[in-house]
Amino acid sequence: MGGPKALVRHPDGGPTLVESAVALVLAGGCDRAVVVVGAAGEAAAALVERSGAQVVHATGWDEGMGASLRAGLEHLEPADDDLALVTLVDLPDVTAEVVDRLLAVAGEGRGVLARAAYDGVPGHPVLLGRDHWAAVVATARGDRGARDFLEATEHRHVECGDLATGRDVDTPDDLDDLRRS
Repeated sequence: MGGPKALVRHPDGGPTLVESAVALVLAGGCDRAVVVVGAAGEAAAALVERSGAQVVHATGWDEGMGASLRAGLEHLEPADDDLALVTLVDLPDVTAEVVDRLLAVAGEGRGVLARAAYDGVPGHPVLLGRDHWAAVVATARGDRGARDFLEATEHRHVECGDLATGRDVDTPDDLDDLRRS
């Protein structure tokens, strides 16, 4: 992307990807947003703190998303939260309706483990009940995040292909392509 994805603006000049992600989870029904920052962390933090999101700085962020996931869950551990909805900033077509649909299975409480799927392909967001946090922290390494844990643990796929593609963007062309589709 030519820089940290969190700071990339939508091609139409709209908000940055990180600002959109915060708005998405709040509009989708989350009580609050916790944003884990790494590269360009101070700049990203300044953008999201205006929205009321909490900011967590991931040490070792250059390891990959595993470090960010661990930092976020470790931040939540002392709180009373039973659920964490984990999403990424580079999913610009994921909507609040996707978050809402995923949260609809939250009635399973601390034991819930679910992820959005798009035409049967698992993706993000992922809903992690507190009962799974320690195992996710123990296995989240590199750019695999919770992937190893999810591959080894039964969980629910919540189909959202009628709402979004769930496709991530890695280049400015990807972002333009998604906007045109």
